Amino acid sequence: MNRLLKYSFGSVLFGAAAVGGLGWLNLYTYHRFTEESPVATLAFEYLDELSYRVTISPVGQPEVELKLDGDEWQLDARMIKWTDWLTFLGESPLYRLDRLSGRYISIEDARSKGQTMHALSKTPGIDVWAFARRAGDWLPGVDAAYGSSVYLPMADGLSYVVSISRTGLLARKLEQGGDQ
Repeated sequence: MNRLLKYSFGSVLFGAAAVGGLGWLNLYTYHRFTEESPVATLAFEYLDELSYRVTISPVGQPEVELKLDGDEWQLDARMIKWTDWLTFLGESPLYRLDRLSGRYISIEDARSKGQTMHALSKTPGIDVWAFARRAGDWLPGVDAAYGSSVYLPMADGLSYVVSISRTGLLARKLEQGGDQ
């Protein structure tokens, strides 16, 4: 019986360590930020009525061309911010671009026309962000929140740079030639 108890305790301990290790590895799919810093650029090309080709160039990742329908684009990011002692120890907040979607200004258009939405990342293994979001108040030192989704008009030839700060996403229109 004593041996069975030791093996059971060891198995539980090993399982907890494995889950914790996989969760820690998931954090490496996020990028660190300490101040407002660019995370992506978006360039739009008119295809047909309320339909655009967008080229999104996330920082440090290959650019992707996607089709979006609507009057405006919306970019969402997952953010993990540290509170209290973790910030004091120098841990920087993390982000991961989550999705890009088109949206309509008119409610009638939004109801009658299909919405386009594209995932910008995959969640390998354990989803630490979802766990931290569900854990809420009882998980000390962690705050998981969406970056304030940013949305702006789509038009032929328009380009934007999207930056992230501790409070969320910010987008600025780029002038022709890529200058702000």
